[in-house]
Amino acid sequence: MSATLYKQIQEFYDASSGLWEEIWGEHMHHGYYGADGTEKKNRRQAQIDLIEEILNWADVQETENILDVGCGIGGSSLYLAAKFHAKATGITLSPVQAARAKERASEFNLSTQTNFLVANALEMPFADNSFDLVWSLESGEHMPDKTKFMQECYRVLKPGGKLIMVTWCHRPTDESPLTTDEQQHLAKIYQVYCLPYVISLPEYEAIASHLGLQNVRTADWSEAVAPFWNVVIDSAFTPKAIFGLLRSGWSTIVGALSLGLMQRGYDRGLIRFGLLCGEKGGGVMGSV
Repeated sequence: MSATLYKQIQEFYDASSGLWEEIWGEHMHHGYYGADGTEKKNRRQAQIDLIEEILNWADVQETENILDVGCGIGGSSLYLAAKFHAKATGITLSPVQAARAKERASEFNLSTQTNFLVANALEMPFADNSFDLVWSLESGEHMPDKTKFMQECYRVLKPGGKLIMVTWCHRPTDESPLTTDEQQHLAKIYQVYCLPYVISLPEYEAIASHLGLQNVRTADWSEAVAPFWNVVIDSAFTPKAIFGLLRSGWSTIVGALSLGLMQRGYDRGLIRFGLLCGEKGGGVMGSV
């Protein structure tokens, strides 16, 4: 990962994570609003529902040792650790996020089950075959080398274990390439949210198959999650949020002012919310 991008991502989340938690809570990802996106629900409940729907879709019944790649302040890690009575390790580029995740683990009496550290997902500090569930919820979009990222996820996965990756994508381009206008729209999103680039879900599927992941499945849940950005926009401009934005610094302010980029990306079918799961061959595991 280039030093410049690494630093940009770290600084963005160092600056914005406290405000996000204060205004929106511990889950730093989309919410689920029903398959067609029409269910009305509390934003935090929608985020929890997204985790549960992903687990159901990927058929995760049990797990013992989880890696959360791009863990934020531990929202998914702690939820999964508590749900499955499992060990969970979270990695992030942000020291602020890692420290807060550890604090939250202590608050929920989950310190002995969890560990959070600052680490690069392209060079993970774990042995081969370490985890029976590798969970990546909205972190793949930050990776400057998608193939290397998936290779690392595959490497640390135990034989018989499962990879679940949920990430921002652009529309498939097999029938028509991205237009200049679409490329310009994506470039603005990349700049605001410190993304090197995104790819389509079929491209992720091709990488997964090339790696040797078995039983690879994908799904496009764009319709189910798209309302999330309207909810965030509505809540971003309350007095409390605006005061917090002013305290958080310029990059966070720009991020808030640019929320409409994502909303419009979904509206025009350019931004897609992609899911992928697959299993590592060579073992039999009843825990996932």
